[in-house]
Amino acid sequence: MRILLQRVKRAEVRIREESDEGPIDRISGRIHGGYLLLVGFTHSDTQRELEWMADKIIGLRLFPDADQKLNLDIVEQGGAVLVVSQFTLYADSRKGRRPSFIDAAKPEIAIPLYNQFVMCLKRRGLQVETGEFGANMDVELVNEGPVTIWLERDADTAP
Repeated sequence: MRILLQRVKRAEVRIREESDEGPIDRISGRIHGGYLLLVGFTHSDTQRELEWMADKIIGLRLFPDADQKLNLDIVEQGGAVLVVSQFTLYADSRKGRRPSFIDAAKPEIAIPLYNQFVMCLKRRGLQVETGEFGANMDVELVNEGPVTIWLERDADTAP
């Protein structure tokens, strides 16, 4: 499981849809402060990785306290999360010019993992907004800091 976490002032996901009047943008998720989580899954991910990652995200102290030190977690800050599926986090571009996505979980594995991960975050008391799995999304954000963290948990080597 891989996550690119960005601390944001705001973030939203828009999905373009066709209507009788032409294309329209629909907002799928929007937050005003917290984390944008770009989330990718691989074939061996299980509930264990989801729970570990949710706990890690809740516990990260990435918000400034009164002394401007990064000492507050997302719950203490009162922030929300916007979770967006991102299979391209598993791109392998070591050879050639076209990345391979062989390590990315297929939709039949990734969709249930994505939904379970969203539930893991909600069970921990977070306000959670989402993108739409498999949709062509426009993600807009204002990265605060900037603070960007790469999180990874491999099922095969995890304690």
